[in-house]
Amino acid sequence: MERVVGYLFAGAAHGDAERRAGPEPGLPRELDRLPELDRLCELVRERLGQDPALRRAREEAAAGRAEPTERTRRRLADALEDAAERDPAFADALRRAVAVLGGDVSLTADHGSVAALSMRDVTVHRPRQPGPERG
Repeated sequence: MERVVGYLFAGAAHGDAERRAGPEPGLPRELDRLPELDRLCELVRERLGQDPALRRAREEAAAGRAEPTERTRRRLADALEDAAERDPAFADALRRAVAVLGGDVSLTADHGSVAALSMRDVTVHRPRQPGPERG
């Protein structure tokens, strides 16, 4: 969740999409993808609403801090983790959003399923049953 907190703080520090004409000079390369950053921020705003940790992070960003205080970072990470534990769809949406922005993502496929962020023309075959070789 640390990466999500960092993205949220950067999004708050640089304002909403309506107030931005484009990437600001000096922003880290991964933040050049501002529409994706906006989507992540909106996803979290919709889920956490007026959560005090999110509100405090916005206040700190508006005050010109380069990063949130350790306490705010911790509280926001806890709020995000709690929301993700309670809502698997939110957790999945967070993982996808961070992946688009360049973060670490873990996807798992089991029981003959396929997992991917995007995929084209995939055929999944059932594994052959163990037995004597056929030739």
